[in-house]
Amino acid sequence: MVELRPITEDNFIDAFNLRLAPGQEGFVSHPIRSLAQAYVYRNQCQPFGIYTADRMVGYVLVIYDYDVPKYDIWHMVIDEAEQGHGYGSAALDCVIDYIRTRPFGNSDRVALTCNKGNPIARGLYESRGFIPTGYEDEDEVELALTLG
Repeated sequence: MVELRPITEDNFIDAFNLRLAPGQEGFVSHPIRSLAQAYVYRNQCQPFGIYTADRMVGYVLVIYDYDVPKYDIWHMVIDEAEQGHGYGSAALDCVIDYIRTRPFGNSDRVALTCNKGNPIARGLYESRGFIPTGYEDEDEVELALTLG
């Protein structure tokens, strides 16, 4: 079973120790950078460790954009040793369930970006109903989901 646990002073080092697989550095930022962003945007975001049992296998940041308004999923990472076990799919389902609670504000829109060279991640997002918005920035494509 996969669950999200907030990043706290008790587990942030575990997030720092997550590793990207070779070649994935161009697809997603490491949790160290993401946690710095979470500090800056602390009134509108929640960083999570992705856990199975008592082991952190990944990281994700949920942020709310008050200007739009919409939720964004940033920097989802599954540790290189833990990839291929379905943790990313289960974690994405948990993130969507969390966003459905509208923890920061009311919005039915969830967006994320995906590197154009990462078909595995894009396939995961599209399998959960995310569709391309038409917005692209360099090597990233934006996908969005409307919550029902």
